[in-house]
Amino acid sequence: MSVSGDYQTKPTLETFGFLPPLSQEEIYDQIGYMLSQGLTPAIEHESPENATNHYWTMWKLPFFGETDLGNVVRELESCRSSYPDHHIRLIGYDSYTQSQGVCFVVFKGRGW
Repeated sequence: MSVSGDYQTKPTLETFGFLPPLSQEEIYDQIGYMLSQGLTPAIEHESPENATNHYWTMWKLPFFGETDLGNVVRELESCRSSYPDHHIRLIGYDSYTQSQGVCFVVFKGRGW
C-alpha cells in the first residue's frame, strides 16, 4: 500500500510527532504531569541531521528528585541557548520500571 499526497515527509522524532507543535502552555502541562507522576526529568539534544541515526547527547545528569517545573524549564532554556540549532527533548525516567515513561521534543532545531 502506498501513501501519496501531503503525508509527512520527515521522520517523527517522538510520541507527539504526528500532532501539531505543542504550545508553550501545553509543554508546561506535560512537564507538570511528568513531575506529578514522580518521573525523573532528563534533557537530551542532537543536531537535526543526526537526530534519527545517532544516540542523543545528554544535557547534564538526570534531575533526580526534581519537583519544580521552573527548574526544568530553566534547564531546557539553558540547553537551547547552548545548542540553538539542535533538537532538544525531555525524558521522564520511571525509577520503578527502570525505563522511559515520557519522551517528547520540546524544541526543534533550525531547518527541521
